[in-house]
Amino acid sequence: MQSYNLVALVTVAAVLLFGITGGRVGWARGKYGVKAPAMSGHEIFDRHFRVQMNTLEQLVIFLPALWLFAMHFDNRIAAGLGVIWLVGRVLYMRGYVVDPSKREIGFLIASVASLVLLIGGAAGAIISIASTGSL
Repeated sequence: MQSYNLVALVTVAAVLLFGITGGRVGWARGKYGVKAPAMSGHEIFDRHFRVQMNTLEQLVIFLPALWLFAMHFDNRIAAGLGVIWLVGRVLYMRGYVVDPSKREIGFLIASVASLVLLIGGAAGAIISIASTGSL
């Protein structure tokens, strides 16, 4: 039986990263006086909030793609691509908060990792169906 421990750890790290982005939004809300339920107010708060929401949007693609790749192709490569995604998201977060024009390299790194995971997971599933004839 194949072990998915590394992919599970990457999943935990991705969820923790999302939690960190939420914590940073809370911190920025307090520091810049953006009272709930306001969703904007100070430019730096807005940047933290946008990082959190974009990370949530990306998790919806990344997590299923990570697990599909791990199940249908290779779990170690999936975990490695997951680490690359995490690095990309951290670079995105750091760049976006400093200057939104500096978010691109992190976004590109994470997006390519997600795309490779998604294509690999889909290809693995198709190959499995074709080779076994089982849906």
